[in-house]
Amino acid sequence: MSPEEASHVASGGERLEIVGIGSMVLDRMHRTRRMIGANEKALLEAVDGGPGGSAPVHTCVGGVLLNQLGWASLLGLRAGLFGRQADDEAGRILRAAMKRAGIATHLDLTGSASSLAEIFIDAEGERAIYMAAGATAETTPEHIRNDHAEFVACADRLSTEISQLPLDTTLAALRLAHESGLSTIVDLDILPSDAVVALGDRETLEAVLSEADLLKPSAVAARELFPGIDALEDLVRAIRDRFGAEAVVLTDGPRGSLLCDEAGTRWIAAYPIAEVLDSTGAGDAFLGGLLAGQSMGLGLDDAARLGNACGAACIERVGAFPEDGTALRRRVLELYDGATPQDDRWAVLERARSQDATPGAAGRRVLEVAVRELAALAERHDGVSLQAAAELIEAAEAGGNRVHVTGVGKPEHVAHYAASLLSSTGTPATFLHATESLHGSLGQIVPGDVVIAISNSGTTSECLLAVDAIRGYGGRVIAVTGGLASPLAEAADVTLDAGVKEEGGPLGLAPRASVAAEILVLAALGAVLQERRGLDREQYAARHPAGALGKQARGE
Repeated sequence: MSPEEASHVASGGERLEIVGIGSMVLDRMHRTRRMIGANEKALLEAVDGGPGGSAPVHTCVGGVLLNQLGWASLLGLRAGLFGRQADDEAGRILRAAMKRAGIATHLDLTGSASSLAEIFIDAEGERAIYMAAGATAETTPEHIRNDHAEFVACADRLSTEISQLPLDTTLAALRLAHESGLSTIVDLDILPSDAVVALGDRETLEAVLSEADLLKPSAVAARELFPGIDALEDLVRAIRDRFGAEAVVLTDGPRGSLLCDEAGTRWIAAYPIAEVLDSTGAGDAFLGGLLAGQSMGLGLDDAARLGNACGAACIERVGAFPEDGTALRRRVLELYDGATPQDDRWAVLERARSQDATPGAAGRRVLEVAVRELAALAERHDGVSLQAAAELIEAAEAGGNRVHVTGVGKPEHVAHYAASLLSSTGTPATFLHATESLHGSLGQIVPGDVVIAISNSGTTSECLLAVDAIRGYGGRVIAVTGGLASPLAEAADVTLDAGVKEEGGPLGLAPRASVAAEILVLAALGAVLQERRGLDREQYAARHPAGALGKQARGE
């Protein structure tokens, strides 16, 4: 693979149960009272719908395949995603989400731009979606066979879609899967007529549909395939007969899911929805749940019930990708009333659900996540980067220069702590306000000074602007980040790994484990510096003329 490509495969060489190729999209969500037609105007409302809300746009992770694999992974399926993406901000956000979800990736990052979608949601939760496929549409059959064949071969099933991927590329992926012994899933997510115009030709479309072992058309796409058939039950039978799929599944909102296989055609009833907030991605969530259910040994009917539970949980919140994993898993298990899978993963999910009901469960999970993440961080650190950072600081001090610490948002608070800790253990350091550094406070540093810049993602725009100004002013940079391939890491002289996979907490979004990691990595750097300069108890006490620590250092 070329240097631009990223690969992170399941740990220990473990086989993946499913790999997918297709749309992975940064969604921009808008709320509006109603959908409008040509030459009309309408006001946008706050996406969260809360009182006093003023933000008309909510940006989140999405895309047919990424949503599907996210929900499958949420329920324990070992999933992977491959294809083409861009090394831009949208791509970095998407890859970070895949990493948090535990989705293995095998991505060519040479695309022109990552995929984007503008999504408009009306008062009933229905939506209109406009997509810009970007790098997904640039993926060719040659990319599939030349770059990703080994990754595909490590899986049991392959899932793909008719949405953004060129039809000849989709066909190449399906044929490669069958050659490698994988079963296949195809999600027909747009109208066949649109697919023929935008993605290929009718012959290739027919070939793609004929390669599906499990075929999931949308209801409107199914009706266009057979315009003379009215009843959905007749439609799914006609589709199965025409294209030879082992099973055809279709979702139809409040009616639930419709199945057609060798046992016949039947409906699986939908679960009641507490509140319809956003129907975006409900079908993707359904398919992810169905695939997870089949992987855990459920028959098609019960797997569809699990899929229906995922679809219902998806509709009750804004956004399609399951970022708030703990709450969504709990909701899916509350709704599901089918057979109990005889799979260890289901027992783990049930046990976690039971623990969620105990007092303080959310707080305990935060502590458990933090312990796990910090243990993994300690295993990754061999001391080399900490030593390199210490040597950079010592070289600056030898030349009469100083140390500063900066960050934006929660890392700003970490920076205050780090400057204080370093100063108290023998390395004088001051806090540098990142935003203010662009408005005069850059004069706080002089050429040759070292600035420690903290950012979990390494993509925070205000931090990057400050770092660019610092380097232009002659400063040296130590990055403390979880984004080891991020713009911040690329701009730094030395990078210290502070990455975590999970944050902990109900939504898994607020910085918790990442803040702990940043603090302890900086504490570790301070310990290295303290040891190298031989700071003794007397010198430590001199920096603490008052307080319990000072008394303890003086032996009082």
